[in-house]
Amino acid sequence: MSEKTFLVEIGTEELPPKALRSLAESFAANFTAELDNAGLAHGTVQWFAAPRRLALKVANLAEAQPDREIEKRGPAIAQAFDAEGKPSKAAEGWARGCGITVDQAERLTTDKGEWLLYRAHVKGESTEALLPNMVATSLAKLPIPKLMRWGASDVHFVRPVHTVTLLLGDKVIPATILGIQSDRVIRGHRFMGEPEFTIDNADQYPEILRERGKVIADYEERKAKIKADAEEAARKIGGNADLSESLLEEVASLVEWPVVLTAKFEEKFLAVPAEALVYTMKGDQKYFPVYANDGKLLPNFIFVANIESKDPQQIISGNEKVVRPRLADAEFFFNTDRKKRL
Repeated sequence: MSEKTFLVEIGTEELPPKALRSLAESFAANFTAELDNAGLAHGTVQWFAAPRRLALKVANLAEAQPDREIEKRGPAIAQAFDAEGKPSKAAEGWARGCGITVDQAERLTTDKGEWLLYRAHVKGESTEALLPNMVATSLAKLPIPKLMRWGASDVHFVRPVHTVTLLLGDKVIPATILGIQSDRVIRGHRFMGEPEFTIDNADQYPEILRERGKVIADYEERKAKIKADAEEAARKIGGNADLSESLLEEVASLVEWPVVLTAKFEEKFLAVPAEALVYTMKGDQKYFPVYANDGKLLPNFIFVANIESKDPQQIISGNEKVVRPRLADAEFFFNTDRKKRL
């Protein structure tokens, strides 16, 4: 039996960053369970997640279920016929359920007795016919505490859906998922690359999305790139970035094409306790603070842009302007608190 690569991508509005990983992992787990329950042989199920998409890529997916032999045991012979040898209601009901008449049933004899028996050869259903419902079921089981409805339809999902791509090899699987007809159109980055393009074969994903759409669909790859680039940026200014796992996860869920940049703030703010500054940078702005080798906070921070700018200094200056009043607020409240003795 031949095997093909299967791709499903759901293109959406920006997904909740703190839920992105769990949505993708649950989608993969649900779909894997659907494949296994259907008896469809398959290879690795790989998930992808970016702010505006959830996707799965299944390697070596069988094109059909295997044929199988089924056996259904019916009533015991003693209960299947009356004294005149006519089929009982129980026997007739069982036979109807099997799609046969009682006289077409076989008999199974064991050391415990004799029963009616139905045997049949069932041809496996095609994967193409099974996939739409399997995808829809997997999406319906996602852990979404609050669903959205958009437009005039009654479709509900975590965020509005714009595109649905279902490809088995090079063939589009016809389906309507979350109110959208499946096709081979994929949307790229909101501000870079091609706004949308077509994908010819499931094997092209995710490379085609990176090359033409300027989107790194692999969540772990984006996260690793942010970490490595932030560590290098901190090293260049003689410090160490505070790369907490939770913030790395959140930032990786906010960007499709991470570009790490370094900025600074006025040294006067270092008079404020470091905890207050760090809380503002990490909690409010999603910035990575930078510490000197002696553990003291430096007047710098690292942030991640979602675009390759022709003028990165403009983005840096903009972020410096944004953080300045927040740090000034922290300074004000700290100085105000110092006026009162405990």
